[in-house]
Amino acid sequence: MLESIQSPDQLKELSVRQLKELAEEIREQIIDTLAHTGGHLGANLGVVELTLALHSVWNSPEDKIVWDVGHQCYVHKMLTGRSERFSTLRQYGGLSGFPKRSESPHDTFDVGHSSTSISAAAGMAIARDLLGQSHRVAAVIGDGALTGGMALEALNHVGHLKTDLVVILNDNEMSIGRNVGAMSEYLTRLRLDPTLTKARDELEALVRRIPAIGGSMSRMASSVKDALKSMLPGQLFAELGFSYFGPFDGHNIAQLRTAISDGAARGGPVLLHVITQKGRGYAPAEDNPAKFHGVSAWANGSETDHEKSFSEVFGEALCEVAAENPTVTAVTAAMRDGTGLTEFARRFPKRIFDVGIAEQHSLTLAAGMASQGLRPAVALYSTFLQRGYDQVVHDIGLGRLPVLIGVDRAGVVGDDGPTHHGVFDIGFLRPIPGLTIMAPRSAGELRAMVRWAFAQDGPTVIRYPRGSARDYAAEGNIDVTCSQVLRSGKDCTILAVGPLVDAALAAAEELEGHVSVGVINVRSIKPLDKEAILRAARTTGTIITVEDHVLAGGFGSSVCELLLPEPNVRVHMVGYPDEFVPQGSISELHQLYGLDAAGLTCKIRQLFGQVPLAEAE
Repeated sequence: MLESIQSPDQLKELSVRQLKELAEEIREQIIDTLAHTGGHLGANLGVVELTLALHSVWNSPEDKIVWDVGHQCYVHKMLTGRSERFSTLRQYGGLSGFPKRSESPHDTFDVGHSSTSISAAAGMAIARDLLGQSHRVAAVIGDGALTGGMALEALNHVGHLKTDLVVILNDNEMSIGRNVGAMSEYLTRLRLDPTLTKARDELEALVRRIPAIGGSMSRMASSVKDALKSMLPGQLFAELGFSYFGPFDGHNIAQLRTAISDGAARGGPVLLHVITQKGRGYAPAEDNPAKFHGVSAWANGSETDHEKSFSEVFGEALCEVAAENPTVTAVTAAMRDGTGLTEFARRFPKRIFDVGIAEQHSLTLAAGMASQGLRPAVALYSTFLQRGYDQVVHDIGLGRLPVLIGVDRAGVVGDDGPTHHGVFDIGFLRPIPGLTIMAPRSAGELRAMVRWAFAQDGPTVIRYPRGSARDYAAEGNIDVTCSQVLRSGKDCTILAVGPLVDAALAAAEELEGHVSVGVINVRSIKPLDKEAILRAARTTGTIITVEDHVLAGGFGSSVCELLLPEPNVRVHMVGYPDEFVPQGSISELHQLYGLDAAGLTCKIRQLFGQVPLAEAE
């Protein structure tokens, strides 16, 4: 049946029984495809019935559906003419793993980060009203994303606007891991008390029966109404200006269709509370929803990687310092496992703080801790650190507070694509006065940098990539403030950042006998090891900077600024151009942009006239 669905309009012709059969087909297709491509498994298995119900009632793309984060949009893609291309999901040149407007008119908003849907949907509703249009707008947001401050800001504004907008709260008790915070506890009370729905109906009927009378009795009646309303489930949302309905069974298509239709017909801001099961229909994902939130391809097996990830090493290093220093704390924004803090949480449960999807709060929380003598470390993915930029500037940088920021997933991250590549952090962090920025090549360097950071009296950033952290037995004592000269050269010197040092070394070895290439492992991006860089520049006359980052404002730019007064030195920068880097594996993207050994070898040969320009490109 799925193969015949080319438009969501076709769903309107199907019975509920047929929609249930289609739901099982969709689940099988998702599991089979992700076995080969990897992707977000649990969330998509959980929203199959909800997506079918929504598309069978809505008229997309005239009616607008905004998917928060977008990691639950696979079913939506399959129902909107992309089922035949679903096997290309998250592959280079294939379907995006997130909604993408250039991909389909049914994708109303480009997204990949959480908590944006209600704001975007409100903007669309305002545009509809001002343009005299009459279509419907819905935002589908998870209970995890609802912990984000931006979502709460949007709820507050929409309640004030009083425009027609449906917010569908997809409540599965999870973001990536188990949700935390007062909002999560509130939703749990709504979810678990079976008497609330019946109580709401009875209380609403009672309120309607209170007669309209005058004088003091009127005031008393009004007070009674207010008291009774405060007892209704979902009253928090009602106080924000929303009509609250639910909770509904998120896997009952007939009930969902009725709820969506009736909710939209109600008018004004409406919140539909829908309970779904993350990983529905796939036993391993049902049993361990956190593990199966996002998965790697498993159909053909995978090579066992015995090396620890940079994230794990960062977490281990924090544990080592925390064991010696009771003032060390850790802060994360709903990413405890992803940022390597699982062991820290086990060993120091009272010294770790998961704030939910609230990067801004996580950073200012850490600043508050540091102002009172604690030594906090905040671990965030580079792409999510973007959401807390002002907090780094205003709350941490301005006061020169000793906060360590672990910038995880720095550089391209692979198949999640442009919404998740961490290729902007050097550019936006480098201008902040007093901020130290370091990049480790190996596990040993990362451990040394963490220990060094806690000995400083100002803010420190350590950026490290996704993937394995190699360790080098001969590293010994590491001075993280100084560059490491790995090879001396006569013709040119490569200044490389992080694990790209290995690609630079391989290129230098390949060119042995043709071009004499020096290689420097640049550990400190800010401040630069000026003495080492100037010495290399004056010796070889040619500097090549290599970074897993955009060229605009990045590490290479800082080297150009340093060498600007040197008239006899030429600088060539290798990194990402002024464009959003597409999705693809890390190795594919490094090869595409010339950041691997072969690309660097070709670049240097071209610089020294050993290959034609066209071949080098």
